[in-house]
Amino acid sequence: MERAPDPLLPELCVVPGLVDTHVHLVGHAGPGPADFFTWPLTTTREEQVLHGLAHAQRALRQGVTTLRDLAGDEAQIALRRAFDQSLMDGPRLVVHCVVGMTAGHCDLFTPPAAAQRRPTADGADECRRLVRTWARAGADGIKITTSGGVLSMGDRSEWRNYTRAEVQAIVDEAHALALPVAAHAHSAAGIQVALDEGVDSIEHGTLMTADQARQAAAQGTTVAPTLLINEAIAGGSVPVTPEARQKAALLVAERDKLLRHAAGLGVRFVLGTDANGHHVAFGDQMAEVRRMGEVLGLSPEQALQAATSQAAAVVGLGAVVGTIAPGFGADLLVMRGRPWLDAADLRTDQLVAVVSRGRLVAGALPGILGP
Repeated sequence: MERAPDPLLPELCVVPGLVDTHVHLVGHAGPGPADFFTWPLTTTREEQVLHGLAHAQRALRQGVTTLRDLAGDEAQIALRRAFDQSLMDGPRLVVHCVVGMTAGHCDLFTPPAAAQRRPTADGADECRRLVRTWARAGADGIKITTSGGVLSMGDRSEWRNYTRAEVQAIVDEAHALALPVAAHAHSAAGIQVALDEGVDSIEHGTLMTADQARQAAAQGTTVAPTLLINEAIAGGSVPVTPEARQKAALLVAERDKLLRHAAGLGVRFVLGTDANGHHVAFGDQMAEVRRMGEVLGLSPEQALQAATSQAAAVVGLGAVVGTIAPGFGADLLVMRGRPWLDAADLRTDQLVAVVSRGRLVAGALPGILGP
């Protein structure tokens, strides 16, 4: 990653735009609170797409020039195409669609009595079919869950999601169609099956053991630790159920020492916030990067690389963005300070300008006066 302080404007620098590898665009983006569980059931799909657009553009204005949505469907795929065709300003968008089981983590975001549900798949053949369905729709990748979750209703983070045979079928089918697989996993058991079956990235990785860290490092499997959202849920600073707060608190109590040890064993951590507009805002990415430095023991430069060049590689855009060099896309941030030397400089109030796909999308480029 190159960074370039301008000799004529020494207080400024240029760094690559940030890459958030784990977001959920379709959530409430308007003013005032909205119920996390009922809002998707009481809002039309057309309106949800507009909220997703608002979240994407908000992230872009805050210096996040690439996003990977890990619960996508045709709505996020449509947004990706609109951004790519320059119909409107928006970040580069990578869309993973979910293959999840009945009563799994993703299925339990919808109340049991609700008839309108996201698709699920049970058994190896159904799993393969849903992977193929998402490939036909234009997905960039697949998201699976190999453990229970925090915000999902009625489960526990240690619950198994999918049998090994089902995980194997999903990963095999996705890779046959050139689709990378991201696996949500909090528990050691969930992390193990994800590693053994060859997923491309692990989301959360909260209770990763030392042996699993060595395996992940050897395989090159990256981890997005999503630190702030679980801390916010555990601390009760965001509206959640008592069940979710208790689950998050149990995970956070063990998390920091395990993940810091994993980083020391060579696991590559990348920026992933789990931003959804309800519990983590689109614009909290720089705070997440600073927190990664604190929890994982990363230097400011290592943390910035985790949010730029290394994150870009995870989402399949390592040869396109995340680095300032000839031939790369012009996704750039003009900032005050030196964020690769001092993490305190990596803040949204230090942003001067955001350039995406070679176009100014926020702030103002400083003028250079001649002699």
